Amino acid sequence: MQKNSLCPRRPTGPAARCSKRSAWPCRGVPKVLAFRRPRVLRHRPRWNREEIGNVASENGKAKDAVILGAGLAGLSAGWALSRAGADIITLEKDKQVGGLARTVEDQGFRFDLGGHRFFTENERVERLVRDVLDDEILEVVRSSKILLQGRYFDYPLNVQNALLGFGPVTAARIILEYAAERLKDRFSEAESVSLEDWVVRHFGRTLFSIFFKDYSEKVWGIGCDRIAREWIEQRIQNLSLGRAVRETFSRSGGKAARTLTRRFLYPPLGIGKIAEGLKADIEKRNPIITGARIVRLHRRGARIEKVTARCGDETRETWGPDVISSIPLNALVRLLSPKAPDSVLDAADRLRYRDLVIVAVMIDRERVTDETWIYFPGKEIPFGRLHEPTNWSARMAPPGKTLLVTERFCFRGDETWSADDADLAESTATCLADLGLIDKDEVIRHAVIRIPNAYPLFEVDYREHQETVSAYLETFDNLHLAGRGGLFRYYNMDQAMESGLAVAGKVINPMPALDLPSTGTDP
Repeated sequence: MQKNSLCPRRPTGPAARCSKRSAWPCRGVPKVLAFRRPRVLRHRPRWNREEIGNVASENGKAKDAVILGAGLAGLSAGWALSRAGADIITLEKDKQVGGLARTVEDQGFRFDLGGHRFFTENERVERLVRDVLDDEILEVVRSSKILLQGRYFDYPLNVQNALLGFGPVTAARIILEYAAERLKDRFSEAESVSLEDWVVRHFGRTLFSIFFKDYSEKVWGIGCDRIAREWIEQRIQNLSLGRAVRETFSRSGGKAARTLTRRFLYPPLGIGKIAEGLKADIEKRNPIITGARIVRLHRRGARIEKVTARCGDETRETWGPDVISSIPLNALVRLLSPKAPDSVLDAADRLRYRDLVIVAVMIDRERVTDETWIYFPGKEIPFGRLHEPTNWSARMAPPGKTLLVTERFCFRGDETWSADDADLAESTATCLADLGLIDKDEVIRHAVIRIPNAYPLFEVDYREHQETVSAYLETFDNLHLAGRGGLFRYYNMDQAMESGLAVAGKVINPMPALDLPSTGTDP
């Protein structure tokens, strides 16, 4: 087999000795729940269909509304408004609802757009999800790895694992740098602005260079000195290197960061079932129009008066006292007519999103890995992350088959985004083979999905531009923003749903919106 120069040879160490037909990693490499299938959870408290909690009020009269976007935020808002008796319409540009949290089906194989786990600390949101899924849901234990220097380490950062895995010299340097940074921090009031500043200040430069730098730059496409600290700060907010060193030798535990949650919930037929369940409930009362591209928001004074959309060859105009938008913030501003002030348009143009190309490879084998995700920071590997959906639910592939779903982070118009589907599939299969995960003759078929505006890009100056745009949009009495794209916040699924429910509460019974979460944790 001819090797692809863009891909490394398979990793060294115990994982390299695995039989291609065996579960991976094998003996000698940390393994969690090998071959253990997720279990179905039942008999949990169901959502009381008469109770919408903070979303509706007994005395609040529901208003009509137009919802732009049928991702989880828009669908959650639509669900609450429909339950409250509102006459609404939802417009979605794609043919399928769910946004990034949808599931694609391809000849018996099913896959999410990157793999999305559901976990929440909000009891009401969990009860809503259980209700729309009719309580059929799996509990999955997370086990993820990252490939560094030819070896696999725990991901997100497990400092104990890193200290023991990098060897005594590197471990000593990490600990000494950490101590020096802690001492320096006591005498400095300087605020960390970038991801690089924040990680170096909390963990030292060696750990930053080994563990954080390459993957962060691969995901976001810019240098770590230009990435705002918020993304990484939320992911590892409760990690302490000092505590980790003590726990390495004492084996004691501590409180994990939200992103380190070991257990999560997952529908047996893919995460898209949540959106499909919300859609089915809404459509009992109100329409959801898919394939509807918003082309103009007509404004007069402090109100949005009309929404114009293209549905195939047809132009559709819709009116509503309230408009809820979960579409990308920069796109929303560009749709206004008459146009927004130049200063607002300029700020909107400076808010960027990272795009995503999914390449799914269907394989004639029952199992390839034991992991929830595997991360690849190296530039020589074209994808940044992969997951095996059958490790989340056995029903994601036909019996005896599996699939690997890879993610390539990119910008629209660049080489990755513009590449031919066949070339993307070939390079992915070749790289998976070079990593020792598959043989190319096991590949049955492939699928390629391009996703624009997948992740808000937090550049160091993003907040200034976000506030300029948000302040302008807040001048409209009947325009309400929700969701990851609509608010330009890095939300997880439950947080997107919370934001939709909060906006619905504002529309149903005008009141201050519920507190919204600041940002999320994935990828």
